[in-house]
Amino acid sequence: MKYLKIILLAMLACLAACQPKGSSPATPSDTAPVATVNGTPISREFFEFYIKGITNGKKPSDLTKEQRTLALDTLVRAELVAQQADKDGTTKDQDIVDMLELQRLNVLQGAESEKYLKDKKPTEQELRAEYETQIATLPHLEYHARHILVATEPFAKKLIEQLEKGASFTDLAKRESMDSSKDNGGDLGWMTPTGMVKAFADAVVALKPGEYTHQPVQTQYGWHIVQLVETRDLAAPAFDSVRQRLEQMVAAKKFKTYTDDLLKSAKVDKSAEEAPAPSASKDLK
Repeated sequence: MKYLKIILLAMLACLAACQPKGSSPATPSDTAPVATVNGTPISREFFEFYIKGITNGKKPSDLTKEQRTLALDTLVRAELVAQQADKDGTTKDQDIVDMLELQRLNVLQGAESEKYLKDKKPTEQELRAEYETQIATLPHLEYHARHILVATEPFAKKLIEQLEKGASFTDLAKRESMDSSKDNGGDLGWMTPTGMVKAFADAVVALKPGEYTHQPVQTQYGWHIVQLVETRDLAAPAFDSVRQRLEQMVAAKKFKTYTDDLLKSAKVDKSAEEAPAPSASKDLK
C-alpha cells in the first residue's frame, strides 16, 4: 500500500474526480454512498480505500467518529474542487491531462510490480550475489582533503605561488578562502569521490598525501587549490545493514526482466529523436 499512500496524498482531488457521476440509486445502508456532492456520490468503497491509504491499512471503523468526519470532509472538499476544476476547464489543460496520465501509469506499474513479485521473494543466494556485485562498484578509499576557494584563476595562481614559497595552507585558507570551511583552515573532512564534484574528485584522487594542486581546479563554485591530507581504506557496509536495500534491488531487477520480456513481444515504434534510456543506479546508500 506504500505507493498507494503516496499517490493518494499527492493526487487526492484527482482520485475524487474519478468517482462515478450522477445520482446514486436506492441501495442498502451498508453500500449507500457516504456522501453526495452536487449529485455525485462518494462511494463507501472509495472512502474505505482512502482511509486505508492514509492510515497504513486501517478501516473506517478503526477511527474515531471525529477522524472519520474529518476524512470525509477532506474527500467532499476534494470532490468540490475537482468539480470546479472541470467547470473552469482545468481538466482540459494539457499539463493536467499529462499529469493524470502519468499518475495512472505509475499506479498501474506499482500494482503490477507488486502482483508479479508477490511470490518471488529474493533468496539468500540472490541477495549475497547482489551484495558482491554492488561492493565491487563501491570506492575502496576515503580522502581527507583541504581546499582554498577563490573567485578567479589569477588569484588562485598567486596563492599557489605563496604555497610554493612555504606559506601555510591552513593560514591561507583562513585568510583568503570564500568557502565556509575557511574557519577550519579549508578542512573538508573525509569524503569519497562519489561525494565530490567530478573535477574536484579527479584532482583529489591524483594527489599523494601531503601534496596540493599546482594548477587551480575550476568547478561551478569557483577556483580551488586542493590539498590531500591523507587516505584510508573504506570499509564496505555490512550485509545485514543493507539487506533491505538489496531486496529492493533484486526485486527491481526481476521486474525489469519481466518488462524486458514484455518489450520483446510488443510492437513499439519510436521517434528518430528518441533519447537513449538512462543507465540503472547502483548505489548501496
